Amino acid sequence: MIFDPLYFLFIAPAFLLSLLASWMTKRNFKKYSRVAVSTGLTGAQAAHEMLRRAGISDVEIVPTRGFLSDHYNPTNKRLALSESVYGTRSIAAVGVACHEAGHAIQHARAYGPLKLRSALVPTVGIGSNIGYMLMLFGLFMSSTNLVAVGALLFAAVVAFQLVTLPVEFDASARAKRLVVEYGIVGHGEERGVAKVLNAAALTYVAAAASSIMTLLYFLLRAGLLGGRD
Repeated sequence: MIFDPLYFLFIAPAFLLSLLASWMTKRNFKKYSRVAVSTGLTGAQAAHEMLRRAGISDVEIVPTRGFLSDHYNPTNKRLALSESVYGTRSIAAVGVACHEAGHAIQHARAYGPLKLRSALVPTVGIGSNIGYMLMLFGLFMSSTNLVAVGALLFAAVVAFQLVTLPVEFDASARAKRLVVEYGIVGHGEERGVAKVLNAAALTYVAAAASSIMTLLYFLLRAGLLGGRD
């Protein structure tokens, strides 16, 4: 499979999309990290204000290490912001922080797709590791059954990433709307927030596309889709 041209034909578009998304995300974040937000709010303050205005007071906002490692954990209601976001007074920092605050609002409002994504989390590690290896070993051993079992496990990864799309898009939509409604950014600055968040959203599209194409490749090669090669 390593030298199978069909594999690269399947994966190349998603890989290129991933590279493009990563480049756009870093480019826009870097650009708007240099533009101070007129309200003077740091990322942490912006997230706090967005949550306060939404009536949420039980979410802890903490700093975390890593570049764009920002995330919200619904298990402990902790919103972690990276070093370049937490204490930075820029349009990029405010956009990312408010996106994560959007996830906290989803959690507080019992947003369906977020609940479904959380339920799928335990299956993702098994699907991405064991599922992939079973599909690979199944092809090597010419075992359709092994590929089928692996594909079933790997399908959990695909499902997780597909459910992630509305979760991420909705969090960004909330952030883009509420930063204006709550006065977190000044006039015209919402365009910078949108560019940062739209580029980041593309990374999730690329991840979903990569998983889908990987699954389709194995199914096709095993003869489980479209007949045996």
